[in-house]
Amino acid sequence: MTIDREDQLDGLKRIGLIVGRTLEAMRAAAEPGMTTAELDAIAAELLEQEGARSAPRLTYNFPGDTCISVFPAIAHGIPGDEVLRAGQLVNIDVSAEKDGYFADTGASFVLHAKDAALDALCRDGKRALWTGIRAVKTGGPLNAPGIAIEEFARKNRYTLIRNLASHGVGGALHEEPGEIPTWRDMSERRRIHEGLVFTLEPFLSRGASWAVDGKDAWTLYADKPAPTVQYEHTMVATRNGPIITTLAA
Repeated sequence: MTIDREDQLDGLKRIGLIVGRTLEAMRAAAEPGMTTAELDAIAAELLEQEGARSAPRLTYNFPGDTCISVFPAIAHGIPGDEVLRAGQLVNIDVSAEKDGYFADTGASFVLHAKDAALDALCRDGKRALWTGIRAVKTGGPLNAPGIAIEEFARKNRYTLIRNLASHGVGGALHEEPGEIPTWRDMSERRRIHEGLVFTLEPFLSRGASWAVDGKDAWTLYADKPAPTVQYEHTMVATRNGPIITTLAA
């Protein structure tokens, strides 16, 4: 989606705030002994209260209102009867639609435990995302964020999952400009134009580089048993810098 009117930005900000707050509420509510289906039900209630609809359900008939992935799953985990345990690495991805506008956000966290290595990975996952966000410039290369993210990963001895990309969003969950690499891709020649709406969502890992299918039709796993995190925001490119629509504040 590309926007050129203030009312479009207002619509994107409304749904962005909803998904951002839903993600934060889910993270705060997550407790050992809770099932992922129970955690998903919290999101379903919050979205309904806001008059928003789950984008995965709406777009793909996904069997949940959010994606909840408990490591070794890294993406698109189906909420169900899995019981959460302290110390697990959990990723929640929330995307929704309201009044024809879509937003998408996600975050990983260690559930109710201190783990120095996983805590550092989560911290650096956030840093990788913001390194990419700072590289977003109108008129600049669409792969500039990916180049910056890969440089961050290399310097800090991480790898990136290279078949899970960022994407256009706004008028649909996934739309033009299609997939946006969050790694260096020298074949990427497109540029960022004013008003472009898209996500950034690097998957930072301690050794994995590819997402592979699991036993169901949705859940994805890393190609190596390496802890992997994802952080994601939806943004609008402007000449004054990107506007992040999915901040919870």
